[in-house]
Amino acid sequence: MPDRTSPLILFRNQTFRSLWIAALASNFGGLVQAVGAAWLMTSLSDSQSMVALVQASVTLPIMVFSLLAGVFADNFDRRRVMLIAQTFMFGVSLVLTFLAFNGWLTPWLLLSFTFLIGCGTALHNPSWQATMGDIVSREELPAAVSLNSMGFNLMRSVGPAAGGAIVAIAGAAAAFAVNALSYVAIILALLRWKAPERDTHLPREPMGSAFSAGLRYVAMSPNLLRVILRGFWFGLSAIALLALLPVVVRETLQGTAFVYGVMLGAFGMGAVAGAMLNARLRETFQNEIIARGAFLAFGGSCTVLALNTNSWVAGGALVVTGASWVLALSMFNVTIQLSTPRWVVGRALALYQTGTFGGMAAGSVIWGMTAERYGPGPALLSATALLIVGALMGLKLPLPEFSSLNLDPLNRFKEPETLFDLSYRSGPVLVMVDYEIAPEDVNEFLAAMRQRRRIRIRDGAQQWTLLRDLQYHDHWSESYHVPTWGEYVRHNERRTNADAALSDQLRKLHRGEGDPVVHRMIERQTVPLRDDLSLKAVRN
Repeated sequence: MPDRTSPLILFRNQTFRSLWIAALASNFGGLVQAVGAAWLMTSLSDSQSMVALVQASVTLPIMVFSLLAGVFADNFDRRRVMLIAQTFMFGVSLVLTFLAFNGWLTPWLLLSFTFLIGCGTALHNPSWQATMGDIVSREELPAAVSLNSMGFNLMRSVGPAAGGAIVAIAGAAAAFAVNALSYVAIILALLRWKAPERDTHLPREPMGSAFSAGLRYVAMSPNLLRVILRGFWFGLSAIALLALLPVVVRETLQGTAFVYGVMLGAFGMGAVAGAMLNARLRETFQNEIIARGAFLAFGGSCTVLALNTNSWVAGGALVVTGASWVLALSMFNVTIQLSTPRWVVGRALALYQTGTFGGMAAGSVIWGMTAERYGPGPALLSATALLIVGALMGLKLPLPEFSSLNLDPLNRFKEPETLFDLSYRSGPVLVMVDYEIAPEDVNEFLAAMRQRRRIRIRDGAQQWTLLRDLQYHDHWSESYHVPTWGEYVRHNERRTNADAALSDQLRKLHRGEGDPVVHRMIERQTVPLRDDLSLKAVRN
């Protein structure tokens, strides 16, 4: 019977349990497919670059298309997006299997199919991660993310070995067939799941606006920028171990492929342990302490692997790295989700994923070149130095605590009635808010308006300005534009409970009767100059 602090308690949630098991099968199939594709490429081409491009063709779409996938996750039914992605990958895998069985694949055709599978993964991931918040409660979300990370790393410890066995016994086409079958479980699980209905009283955001809204929200959210920077730095430095592990096993430990598989298994065991310990650690330590400890523990293990020649010691160090990997990345992922309101969580996760995967991609190249020139030991020691820097970043850029933010909608806004018949496409709209501020409160008011500016722009306002009346020194006006009336309504509905304290503070500073006066005006252009001149000519 799992205790209340164990993430295993989430398996009582039938939806989470079925989707988690289905994802486990899908991850297994994906790892088997990766082994089959890499091995098949060695027989199709003698170029080492072509072999390396197999992995790049899978990760490149995730880096390039993640933000687009985040827009889909926030603006469309996430269940439907995931079904489309999984069905697309299922179809691509079936065609790949058919071509492989008939011996019709060429190097570039194989890369094209692996790229398409990567596109499906890129489309699926933001919706999958954002969906966790629809399935479990806010309090259970950290455990859900840890279990998902544990499941993937568990499959990573057995998937490549199983893939190698399948390829050795039945060939690469069989590995592709296993991957195709692995999609069936998650497609069926998604079909059975009844996703919560989305609020559709406003029209869907245009793609361009949705892109810019996601970028703007993250850019104006210091907590998110901290997490993305820390995630990038962890990916950049920690990937050195996974990228160089085959070389370390062969050259430093003098091991075989079997030893390499055992080392991956030790990493997977550590990932499971990290997921199981996550809840207890969060009860005892602050988020930043856990993240900082993961950086340092991972760096210490890299140092051990750089200087040690004993396989048992190396295996123990890899258990620590697996736990640190899960603790750090799950902490970053959960912080992004709990620091972001639901309307933009898919895009925030996509940008975090882009940063982390970008760090891993850059790190793989950097550490590979470093190891080739100086050896794996110096490369791992250099990565340790970067991991220490990443831990020290926490002194200036600490992670926020989950409990410090309430990002549920504030729900104070009611769409005002207007004298004109406006549609949600009407605009542009100019908004002005008038305040009366006593001279002794000006400094406090200006400090509050700096925060108000950030929140306004974060939620979609444009051309924000603060004006002071030249005749009445206690009169101030805040003004901003929004493109349409629909965007004005959307802008106000994005306000969260975490923003309420600032609004209340500004009301207290206002010395006028009642609340600050809000003017909502729709812009109308004057008659163009050429038309004005034509009218004058007619009159003459």
